Amino acid sequence: MPQYLSPGVYVEEVPSAVKAIAGVSTSIPGFIGIVPDKIHLVAKEPTTPGSTKFVDFAPPPAKIAKLITNWTQFTKFFGDLIGDETKAATADANPAINPGHQHLAHAVYGFFNNGGSSCYVVRIVDNTQLDDALKAFAAIDPISLVAIPGNTDDAIRDKVVAHCQATGDRFAILDGPSTADDLTTLTKIPADSGVMPKRTDLAAWYFPWIKVFDPATKLQNPSGDGSLIVPPSGHLAGVYARVDNERGVFKAPANEVIFGAQDVSQPLSKADQDNLNPKGVNCIRVLNGNILVWGARTVGGDDNADLKYINVRRTLLFLRESIDEGTQWVVFEPNTPALWQQITRNVSAFLTNVWRSGALFGNTAQEAFYVKCDAENNPPELRELGQVVTEIGVAIVRPAEFVIFRISQMAQTS
Repeated sequence: MPQYLSPGVYVEEVPSAVKAIAGVSTSIPGFIGIVPDKIHLVAKEPTTPGSTKFVDFAPPPAKIAKLITNWTQFTKFFGDLIGDETKAATADANPAINPGHQHLAHAVYGFFNNGGSSCYVVRIVDNTQLDDALKAFAAIDPISLVAIPGNTDDAIRDKVVAHCQATGDRFAILDGPSTADDLTTLTKIPADSGVMPKRTDLAAWYFPWIKVFDPATKLQNPSGDGSLIVPPSGHLAGVYARVDNERGVFKAPANEVIFGAQDVSQPLSKADQDNLNPKGVNCIRVLNGNILVWGARTVGGDDNADLKYINVRRTLLFLRESIDEGTQWVVFEPNTPALWQQITRNVSAFLTNVWRSGALFGNTAQEAFYVKCDAENNPPELRELGQVVTEIGVAIVRPAEFVIFRISQMAQTS
């Protein structure tokens, strides 16, 4: 303690006994798109008014993830929606624009347009490279959302969901088909002659696709409206980010306008919604002149019980990952009752802030959560293994109805 030599008021900085736990980011997606090694972009032909040409663009190597923080940066690496008119025309141009590049480009554009701030993008040449792309994402901890814009292959969706399960901190945004003549196929898995992904609480599925303005389409058909039907997953990732930033991850990403969307590929009625929503088909609808996300269910809907809502599942992912990362310091501490008390204080302080933000139900903190780290859940046999276990209950669904998960860290053994 310092020695004071004269009367007066002195201020001392006293270290806090609580090691603050910071909330992790919940709105950084990883996008995977099928883009060939060379693409042809539509560009103006400046020497002939009203005509177009194709120009070459070479994207970065496949299977390598790049951090993208704005649309301009994306166009530098992966190409714009239209080509540079100052470049020479491509000799072997194919009038059919690569749909994989269109889907990826519009997804990333829609992400930033709807409130996203940063994302990771990796291109693959075909679906056989998906495993390598997911492996690249596995090494990037900040990613919390995964999307494969326009890729509706069932085996590919399964791999993306398996990736989310393996990492334990990610949620997949999946595209449904562009249209469906028989809406009942949307509620059946492929094994039952349907198109719905297998039931999982780590993914959401959206239908139908959306209509956006595409400058390349407008260049090719100046008399048309320039519209193009694109998958919605990129735009929805932006909606997730916008809602997370404005309200928090605990707010359902529904009843939200999709910026940039002009229409949907297939209108849906309230009766259609009533049939699809309980099964976990999140509808995109035109309501009062706006294109709105009108569903917030995980794939499988009511069959997922407490985890049937996107915001509940993502809130649990947020809490688990934040607490896991915020308690890594225990590996350097002796596994004693003093450590258990400190863990309880730190986690309780974090959850109190989460409760105050409105993420947890309850009139008091005691109704909203509990933290248990004591001799009962840390018996001698676990301590001998160097493990310290904390049980945490949080009231996300309704007050006093706790969804329980356990956090286990390796502490110093005696």
